[in-house]
Amino acid sequence: MKNEINRIFVAKKPAMMSSNHFLGRLKRKYNVKKAGFSGTLDPFASGVLVIAFGNYTRLFNYLCKAPKTYQATLWLGASSPSLDNENISQVEILKPFVNESIEIARSSLLGEISYTPPKFSAKKIDGVRAYTLARAGSEFEMKQSTMQIYDAKILNYSHPFLSFEITVSEGSYIRSWANLFAKKLGVNGTLSALCRMKEGKFVYEDEKALNPLEYLNLEQNEYFGSKENIKDGKKLAIADFKIQKDGKYLLVFDEFFSIVELKDEAVTYCLNKVELC
Repeated sequence: MKNEINRIFVAKKPAMMSSNHFLGRLKRKYNVKKAGFSGTLDPFASGVLVIAFGNYTRLFNYLCKAPKTYQATLWLGASSPSLDNENISQVEILKPFVNESIEIARSSLLGEISYTPPKFSAKKIDGVRAYTLARAGSEFEMKQSTMQIYDAKILNYSHPFLSFEITVSEGSYIRSWANLFAKKLGVNGTLSALCRMKEGKFVYEDEKALNPLEYLNLEQNEYFGSKENIKDGKKLAIADFKIQKDGKYLLVFDEFFSIVELKDEAVTYCLNKVELC
């Protein structure tokens, strides 16, 4: 297979593997050294992971990766400190819930909700993944946060397993939402499965190479000066741009693209001369 130095694509991470370990597999598969991913998935979770090789690793901060859609299964009556099936400590046998109770819980957990991320999560505490500290038995606290729930629908309820699909903002934790759902029913609950289906427009399509320009969350601007000025990284005048209001913009040329910021009558490069494949 041809080694593509610059490449961006969607891979499908299997469950029970860290995102870093999975990236290592992809680097060996494609024989590349410079690679990265965006949108860390916890080891327990599977699904969509945005991968970039070469200079395209510099684009992660500008990609449109929201909202995110997941499919998951909640195990009602099961208890786990990690809120997934890795650390089940107790299972309580429960009577089935009526559909009305399920619907009340679902509809009450839409919009902006407050939550505490699980300690077994990819959140960083002083630069260290929380799940690393939790597995080591370290004492630490997770800060309360908020997440936006755009949609949540029940896919199937075969007691004690409740499958659902949920669309959320970046920074959301589905295990925390599922735990809140169980608490609304007055019981404990933990996820037995979690799969990320989409990140914005990013979906899994057999790791096919994508055009990064279709996924950048930037408005395109037009530069009236010489292309060579940008190619050589020269100082640019704001008067030479079609759009002159403050903001970050995409500039596209035949063989490369750049990202610049216009602010206070000055122009600065965010990324310059990224080659198009």
